Amino acid sequence: MPAIHPRPGLPSRVSVYEVGPRDGLQAEKTVLPLPVKLELIDRLGDAGLAIIEATSFVSARWVPQLADADDLMAGLQRRPGVRYPVLVPNERGFERATAVGANEISIFVSATESFAKQNLGTTLDGAIDMAAPVVKAAKREGIPVRGYVSMCFGDPWEGRVDPAAPAAVAARLMELGCATISLGDTIGVATAGHVVAVLDRVAAEGVPRDRTALHLHDTYGQALANVLAGLEAGVTEFDASAGGLGGCPYAKSATGNLATEDLVWMLEGLGIETGVDLMRLAATSRWLAATLGRPSPSRVVAALGI
Repeated sequence: MPAIHPRPGLPSRVSVYEVGPRDGLQAEKTVLPLPVKLELIDRLGDAGLAIIEATSFVSARWVPQLADADDLMAGLQRRPGVRYPVLVPNERGFERATAVGANEISIFVSATESFAKQNLGTTLDGAIDMAAPVVKAAKREGIPVRGYVSMCFGDPWEGRVDPAAPAAVAARLMELGCATISLGDTIGVATAGHVVAVLDRVAAEGVPRDRTALHLHDTYGQALANVLAGLEAGVTEFDASAGGLGGCPYAKSATGNLATEDLVWMLEGLGIETGVDLMRLAATSRWLAATLGRPSPSRVVAALGI
């Protein structure tokens, strides 16, 4: 375990939003059997993760890896105190999700026109218009909604993204009624100063820092530096994927998500509480990597050699 050396001004506790079972597995070529997915979610809960994004109710034609979403939610053994949000793309997805007991959802939009077209087959405004009735229906049923904003820092088709773009989208999602906004570095091009610039612009648009999360990819090895910048700016929720699984099936330059183990190792070294048992988490990622038939991308998993 890392030596603990706290730094003044950082949060005392951080929420780790585990996206491996959804964002991690959706980018894998291997389609895992349902019992393996259920075991993964249960192992993550046993490791102390209190938020585990379980699956996505998208079309099986687009994401065949998550075609069993209905069966997964029906077979999920919920642990007390653990949240199991799911991603929904539209009203039909919301209806499917709530029919099998989902009580927390996420929606996703883009900060750029190109990604909205490639990912959702619509415009930036069209994506928000598609999300609006989902948020409205969720509010009516008392279901909290998280809003993902993709391509907040760079886009493979458009290049650099002006911080004003994700800030404007984040503000619109907040106005719709999203409880939290997750800003995505979908292709992993952000650096620490860039993260602060986007966070400041988002805050200037009226989105509170305590309702802002960061979803970071490690394409250029900058994810942990960007986490530290986020911590110093007051962010207390970070997305991560067990073992560093995932990327983005619609953005070919995107590599894996920030590994949950790597995030937790750094946070523990800073004396920041997460509630996560790092050794159990690393063992789970090693098990999953063996199931997938390849080494885990996580540096901490490799270093611990569990």
